[in-house]
Amino acid sequence: MDVTLRTARLVLRPPVIADAAAIVRLLNNFSVVGRLSRVPYPYTEADAHWWLEHNGPNSPATETNFAIDLAGEGLIGVCGFHPDLGGTVLGYWLGEPFWNRGFMSEAAEAVITWYFATTAAETLGCGAFAFNKASLAVQRKLGFTESGLSSRHCLARHQDLRHIDTQLTRDRWAERSATRQLQANP
Repeated sequence: MDVTLRTARLVLRPPVIADAAAIVRLLNNFSVVGRLSRVPYPYTEADAHWWLEHNGPNSPATETNFAIDLAGEGLIGVCGFHPDLGGTVLGYWLGEPFWNRGFMSEAAEAVITWYFATTAAETLGCGAFAFNKASLAVQRKLGFTESGLSSRHCLARHQDLRHIDTQLTRDRWAERSATRQLQANP
């Protein structure tokens, strides 16, 4: 879908071919891709072009990805949705120079709000490799709860790894959003 979202610090927009160089610069880093299941290492310009060509503005909501733009920096990561065995899942990555500054929580909150407003889905999946404590913390902060354990293949590591599966329900998201609104407007 061709949609742009704005948060306090970020613009979330459709990825475009012109993003290829920034994507390669940020994803050709084992510290980033070694935490992701579906991204190879080394990450090349051909990989970026393939991904961009297959994630265009005509994708359904369940396959929509957003480039995360930060003023003065441009693209710093991606957050979006893709189909998985149990339904639609939220996937994301952020370039290492931008870690630990709350950008992913901010971006994911906006895209999850959009997702539940745009679809009739009752649940949204997510998860992370068991060692990826930062990603699991983002998911907990957003209201995801652990729904199981699985084994996922990590392309960058060329091995199967323990994966913690998480889930967020529409009702839990609505409760969380209402609570946050009350806290913001006492």
